[in-house]
Amino acid sequence: MSLPLDGVTVVDFTQVYLGPSCTQLLGDYGADVVKVERPGVGDLSRSSIPDPDGADNPIFLSINRNKRSVSVDTRSADGKAVLLDLIAEADVVVSNFRSGVMERIGFGYEACRARNPRIIWASGTGFGEEGPYRHKGGQDVIAQAYSGVMWRRASDEVPLSVYPTTLCDYTTGMHLLQGVLFALLARERTGEGQKVEVTMYDSMLHMQMQEACMQLNRGREVNWAAMPLSGVFTTADGAVCMVGAFKENPLRDICTALELTEDLSARPEYATLEQQFAHKPQLQEIFRERFAVNTTEYWVKRLEGVDILCAPVHTLAEALADEQTAVNRMVLEMDHPTAGTVRALAAPIRLSETPASVRRVPPRLGEHNAEVLAEHGYDAERIAALVEAGVLR
Repeated sequence: MSLPLDGVTVVDFTQVYLGPSCTQLLGDYGADVVKVERPGVGDLSRSSIPDPDGADNPIFLSINRNKRSVSVDTRSADGKAVLLDLIAEADVVVSNFRSGVMERIGFGYEACRARNPRIIWASGTGFGEEGPYRHKGGQDVIAQAYSGVMWRRASDEVPLSVYPTTLCDYTTGMHLLQGVLFALLARERTGEGQKVEVTMYDSMLHMQMQEACMQLNRGREVNWAAMPLSGVFTTADGAVCMVGAFKENPLRDICTALELTEDLSARPEYATLEQQFAHKPQLQEIFRERFAVNTTEYWVKRLEGVDILCAPVHTLAEALADEQTAVNRMVLEMDHPTAGTVRALAAPIRLSETPASVRRVPPRLGEHNAEVLAEHGYDAERIAALVEAGVLR
């Protein structure tokens, strides 16, 4: 079956999460992704967490399928020449180093465009090429802090903390993916390549577009986690997340679901949203007391009975084992030569006629050195000489 990105070649300098999450999806939908790694070391995610499978650990395997690995010494003249030969025939170059690093190692936009005028050069950085933070490392938690995301929480009583999933890396990786696809579409029309840039800082700001517009135009803060009829409440055996919104009088229906003897929305102090905000502590204390007396399943059924949005609070293990996850085919299996059977998350975008596919398991470090170079005209003798010189390992 033909895939949307069949015939597109990507030279992938990315590592850790931001960039690899982008290039894996390019590969899932047909692109030939050639992953450039440091000899003997590879992508930092090969060693970020100690694991019995070492360089082929689950962190690396999760975001590097449908790629071929070449381990090239970019510090050597021969190594640079090898990679420029690959770039000369590629469609896309992707990186997520600190601003200026690609230029310093010889693969900046101008250098790549000189070898290939049609190249799409895509970069994800922390803060961009200009401004007071341009030289700072782009890291998920740091971007959360600078962008205001970390400061925003349900109330001032909640301690400041790190969001436990790499929210910024993933969001920026998806913006990088979109930029590459936009540029490929534009090149189909114009024949011209271009530079694509995204930053973690911008992605985190953009995620807050509603809140930012309110702040910029009204000087007011919008905090969806602080809504008076919403929250997470401990039950007798777990927790329930409830969203009391999108109805004419959600409080009345919540009172019915929680088996309260009184419709609190009839009281003056709870009659309007403004009053509910003003008396939120008292209101939420009533909710907490009621949720604590019965099970999660009981309260979810009661709330759904009056059409109040709610859900049990799952652990990740519970979510992965959920029937909905299976129905959505969100877990796939791969047979890896060293790690054995590997289970990982599938692509979340479903296309009816050209769905994502797994054609290659995540590569071992340098696994495809000879294969890729042979496709670019290097004969066995020349490849052997590069190995002997330490350019390929």
